[in-house]
Amino acid sequence: MPDTPRPYPDRAAAGRDLARHLAAHAHDARVLVLALPRGGVPVAAPVAAALGAPLDVVVVRKLGLPGHPEVAMGAIAGIGDAVELVHERRVQAQARVTADDLDRVRRRELVELRRREAAYRDGRPAPDVRGRVVVLVDDGLATGATMRAAVAAVRSHAPARVVVAVPVGSTGACAALAREADEVVCVRRPTAFRAVGQAYVDFDPPTDDEVRALLVTGGGAASPGA
Repeated sequence: MPDTPRPYPDRAAAGRDLARHLAAHAHDARVLVLALPRGGVPVAAPVAAALGAPLDVVVVRKLGLPGHPEVAMGAIAGIGDAVELVHERRVQAQARVTADDLDRVRRRELVELRRREAAYRDGRPAPDVRGRVVVLVDDGLATGATMRAAVAAVRSHAPARVVVAVPVGSTGACAALAREADEVVCVRRPTAFRAVGQAYVDFDPPTDDEVRALLVTGGGAASPGA
């Protein structure tokens, strides 16, 4: 897909554009939209509204490389009690990451994952994805590590189909996700991809309060319980 020179004003605008590319899934009672918080939630809210689908989250945490936390050596994602771990084997090998290094970071991020699940759901049960068409939404794909973890977490609960949907992504990440999801919708794949934020004018992260508000009001149907 050709480069689009004009960035999205914000994540909500990106979500409205993404929703147009997901029209084939509109008003399918099996569809459940799951956002990757925090940045994926304002994108997913207009998607869920347009599809007439419930909105919830799958909480994902990047496992940052010790000493270089901005570099992902893996990621974890959880729905309910189950937590899935995906590895960035090349990064781990190059940095000579030990099993203890990985486990230390995993345990720390698991605490934050559970904290965010509790904060965002406010006592609501985790969604039941069994037999659902799950549309996983984020604000973009750079390496794709966190989305791969989300796909693994959803797959562990026997959905009917997994759709990855993002407004922008690197060509490599979108291609890699196509091998793991049943469908990938990536609206923009810039040839000069540098970072997800290049696709947005306003890329400030939403607050936890904003995420909670969108989860209460953003979906197009009642969210299913576990």
